[in-house]
This record gives sequence, structure tokens and C-alpha cells, in this order.
Amino acid sequence: MGLNHLDLAIIAVYLAGITLFGLRFRKRQRSLRDYFLADRNIPWWAIALSIVAAETSTLTIIGIPGIAYDSNLTFLQVVMGYVAGRVIISFVLLPHYFRGDLYTAYELIERRFGKGLRTVTASLFLLTRAAAEGVRVYAVSIVVAIALGTGEIASIAIITALTLIYTFEGGLAAVIWTDVVQTVIYVGGTLVGVFTILHLVPGGWAAIHSLASSAGKLQVFDFTPDFWKPYTFWAGLIGGAFLTTASHGTDQTDRAKTPRGAQPATVGHRPSHSGVAIFFQFALFLTVGVMLWAYYQVPSATFGKADYIYPKFIVSRLPHGVSGLLIAAILAAAMSNLSAALNSLSSSSMMDFYLRRRPNVDGQTQLRLSRVSTFVWALVLFALAVLSVHKVGRVVEVGLTIASVAYGALLGVFLLGVLTRRANQTGAMVGMFFGFSVELYLWLATRVPWTWYVTIGTGITFGIGYAMSLLSQNRTPAR
Repeated sequence: MGLNHLDLAIIAVYLAGITLFGLRFRKRQRSLRDYFLADRNIPWWAIALSIVAAETSTLTIIGIPGIAYDSNLTFLQVVMGYVAGRVIISFVLLPHYFRGDLYTAYELIERRFGKGLRTVTASLFLLTRAAAEGVRVYAVSIVVAIALGTGEIASIAIITALTLIYTFEGGLAAVIWTDVVQTVIYVGGTLVGVFTILHLVPGGWAAIHSLASSAGKLQVFDFTPDFWKPYTFWAGLIGGAFLTTASHGTDQTDRAKTPRGAQPATVGHRPSHSGVAIFFQFALFLTVGVMLWAYYQVPSATFGKADYIYPKFIVSRLPHGVSGLLIAAILAAAMSNLSAALNSLSSSSMMDFYLRRRPNVDGQTQLRLSRVSTFVWALVLFALAVLSVHKVGRVVEVGLTIASVAYGALLGVFLLGVLTRRANQTGAMVGMFFGFSVELYLWLATRVPWTWYVTIGTGITFGIGYAMSLLSQNRTPAR
């Protein structure tokens, strides 16, 4: 049983509706501040939902159920680290972002160290964010190809083009408000899927719980002192906290959404709100994976890859109408994540590179070039997604691994800037070089789990960077 005309109509209405909704914000974009910061006048609750939506990509919706299908619920330990990381951000990094009207996270690096290090950190962000986002775009092509019977490359082109339209025209305001709508859709659609599975499995939740419990599928905590296992309590809590501190504290994607007028003392609880939402979402998608295992009870290889299980279930087992709703929900998450990435890549390109060399360009030209930059990055992500076809394993782990390779070096530099007064640009650059090199080595030549990459990279960057700063003859005073 595939999708019928009702399902296709629901998907088409959604795609047209969300694109037109995003285009409503075009008239509000009168300056670069409007385009990249939405004049910082969007309420914090909308920003919190937008951050949650940007973090919940197609990797999460199709990849996390696949992980639970093959193993259990121990990935939740990583999510616990995500929540802890948000608390660290609220006390360590956020206060520094409120000292001025910063367009990108890397302006803070220039204030503390100098222009050279800002260029290096921004360049590293652009490279790794683009690579990781290419995998995310590829992930949604899996869903579209299964649902619509199109080729993966054609599916990539459709999603990229539709998301580009409203991001290109509406800027950050369109990104945030469409994210709010899309969060409601994909969470609501997934809940419909959960209740549908409950009705399909004879005996409902009691039978699912009994089967899953006897197979060890409901295990959440693993206190095994094994460094080589990716989802132990220690790797999850520590690695997840470092990963989130890096991704939400040094990544331009969420930095751009800081609400106008908020004070450090009043925003500390707000990251925890998004943390609770993220924990709920990951628990929901992991539960879906366990329920799917109880329904099928066959190896994931039967479906080709674990990532294919949930999309194929939606298309082949759910009632018509519900299938269309859930495919629309997955597209919602994909477009939400992609729109945030396009906006952040474009803003960093403009503010960290072009306008530093051409500061006197008039406002209308800046806005036009920003839209051109958004279009160019869409082409880059499309190309990277095409390269990912048939070359990527389990998508959620590949995406997190690529991002983690750079985050340790970036976080180490930011911590040198905000926690020390004696670190200078030379020391920070040397530390960043060693931290990034070690992370690349861990990824390409070792069996070290990705959950430890950011922790190790941060420690090496910070330690070597601080030591080299002390040894440096020309120390840069703290600014």
C-alpha cells in the first residue's frame, strides 16, 4: 500500500502553504539587520521552538528510530548531556553575546583575540556546517524517494528549491516562524504515528512493553566503564554536554536567534526549556523505534538500512491521510533544519568575510548580496547531498560525527576567550590547529566513538592554546 491521491494532496498543500507563509515576511526585510537578526524582536518562546526545530532534522526523525530498532534507549544518555550543555551555555557563553549587537558568533572572537582568528573560526564553521548539512539534506531524499517514488537526486532538488524560496526572501524571521509551524506539524504527526502503531500491534502497549523488555530494548542507562562504546552514561552525559555547548554556543545557526532585549540573568531558564523539549522529542522517536521493532521483529537489514524502516512503515502500513500527514511532518523537519542552515551560512559569509573587506557597501546592496549568498549556499548543499548518495551509513551518526570533528576546536577557542585573560591569538591558533588535527585523526584513523570527539578536541585546544599563550613573547591583552 503506497501513497494515494489524498496523501499526495496533503503533502502538496503543506509544501505550498509553508512556502507562501514564509514569503509573507519578505516585505519586512529592509536591511541586513532585518534579514539576519529579524531586528531581534521575535518572542523568546518562538525562538526556543525554532532552535528545537533546527536541531530536530530528518536525521532525528528517521535515524533515531533506526538506532532504537537495532539497539535500545541508551541514546537518551546523550540527550541528557544535551540538557546539561544548555545549562553550561546559559552561564558561560550567553552573557558575552549580550555585550553588543553581534551578527555572528565569530565577532566575539575578533573582539577578544583579533581578526585573524575570527577568519579561521568562521571558515571552519562554514566548511563543517556545510558538510554536515549535506548529509541532512541527503537524509530527507531517502524519505521523499520512498514516499513519492522519485530518484534521490530529484528529491534533494525539490526540497532544496522549496526551502530556498522562503529563506531567500524572508530571512531569519521567515526561518523562525516557519520553524514554529513545522515543530507543531512533525511532533503532532509523530504522535499520530505512535497511536497508529499501538492499534496495529495485537495487545497494544502491554504487548509492546513485554516484547521490548524481554529483549533488552528498554534499557536507558549503561554504566559500563568502556571507552569504546558510544552510548554509555559517561560518553553520553559528558560528550553530549560538550557537543551541545559547542553546537549551541559557537555555531552561528542558533547564535543568530538570540532574542532582543533579553538579559543574561533572565535567559538562563530558557535554554533549559528547549532542553526539556529536545529530551521529549528524542524519547518519542526512540520509542517509535522500539515499537516498530515489536511490530516487525525482523533484522533491520530486511529493509536495506535501519534509516529506511520508519519511512517504509509510514508508506506501507499507515492509513491513507495519516501517511501523507507523517511524510509532511518529516518534510517539515527537513525544511526547518535546512532553512536555519542557509540563513546561518549566508550571515557568516557576509558578516565574517565580505563586509569586513567592503564595509561601505550601501544597505540595499548588502541585502541583495545576502540573498545571493543564500542561493549559492543552497547550490553547495545540494551538491554535497548528491555526493552523499550511496556513500553514507547510518545518517544520524554520520551527521553528528562530521559536526563533532570541528566543534571541539571551536569550543576550545571560545573557552580560551571567555574563561582566561592571558590567552592570546597566537596561542589560540596553535591550540586550534592541534585540536582540529587530533579530531580529524580520531575520525579517520581510530575506533574512538564520536561522542568523545568534542570533549577531547576541546581539552587539547584549550590546554595547548593556554600553554602557548604563556610561552608567547608578544601577549595580547584581554579586551
